[in-house]
Amino acid sequence: METKVNITQIRSIIKRSKKQKRTIQALGLGKINKSKTLKITPATQGMIDKVKHLIKIQSI
Repeated sequence: METKVNITQIRSIIKRSKKQKRTIQALGLGKINKSKTLKITPATQGMIDKVKHLIKIQSI
């Protein structure tokens, strides 16, 4: 069974490092309140951990 999560950007990426901005874009976000449903893989879990202060995570 695949584990999926719904992530929502809750904070702005203004005044954030380039790495954090690129990570948010790689997750498919970029605007506040934009949401994506993603499958949890080691790569996506690592990206989520790097920007967890900018997003809200909900398990599906």
